Amino acid sequence: MILITEFMDEAWVDWLRARAEVVYEPDLPDRPDDLARLADGVQGLIVRNRTQVRGALLDAGFACVGRLGVGLDNIDLDGCAAKGIAVFPATGANTLSVAEYVVTTAAILLRGAYMMRPAMEAGDWPRGVAGQGREIAGKVLGLVGYGEIARKTGALGRALGMEVVAADPYATDFEGAREASVAEVLAVADVVSLHVPLTDETRDMVNADALAAMKPGAVLVNAARGGIVDEAAVCDALRSGHLAGAALDTFAAEPLDAAHSFAEVPNLILTPHIGGVTAEANTRVSEMTARAVADHLGLG
Repeated sequence: MILITEFMDEAWVDWLRARAEVVYEPDLPDRPDDLARLADGVQGLIVRNRTQVRGALLDAGFACVGRLGVGLDNIDLDGCAAKGIAVFPATGANTLSVAEYVVTTAAILLRGAYMMRPAMEAGDWPRGVAGQGREIAGKVLGLVGYGEIARKTGALGRALGMEVVAADPYATDFEGAREASVAEVLAVADVVSLHVPLTDETRDMVNADALAAMKPGAVLVNAARGGIVDEAAVCDALRSGHLAGAALDTFAAEPLDAAHSFAEVPNLILTPHIGGVTAEANTRVSEMTARAVADHLGLG
């Protein structure tokens, strides 16, 4: 049996159903008791980012985990390795989706005019303010992390006339970007985009000090992982005007709870962890994951 705990392209759920018994309940992260019960004895587990594959769940007996995406911070990789559980991320399948999200959102934040609807509907005509937006061409795109998604983001930025600088102590080459330190990226970039996993090293790396070190008037995009940025500090930097705009697609706690700090913060775009999720990307991610799990289980 294969257990799918979060949303997946229906065509590829059906493809798996033609080969094995499948339980597909995409709200299981909100029902941990049911998740534990249904996982007991399954052969394969397919998850996105909300299902925590760790602790007692690793004793359920599954042989593999298919990850509908690339981030693995919700999966205990050491624990899986110790139990011989194979882990299959959908590497590359949503690269273009995330890269497009970063560049298009950065362009919206730089231009600024897209936030004018409430004033216009109230009878104002803020053409003077709206006309002070900036073009993306000629701006510096700073990438913190330079893996596959960051490289595609850089390529799209260059196609729009941006200069690309990148910082990554683990990168083996910087083709398409000028290598820089994180401090230099923050200091020179008009757009800072984060492309690092959530680890002890990267947690809260974009804190109040890092934001203060950013170029005045820059914009920040986080479509990587929640917990990398200090969300309250981002809100403070937006309120003060030091940051011209920010887009957050991932959060320290998902979904947001009533205690969030984002109410009435200016020039802030919030999206519900969908940077890597489009109709096309979901199909690619689902196909890659379904085939990897089926192959591992000998289902063909």
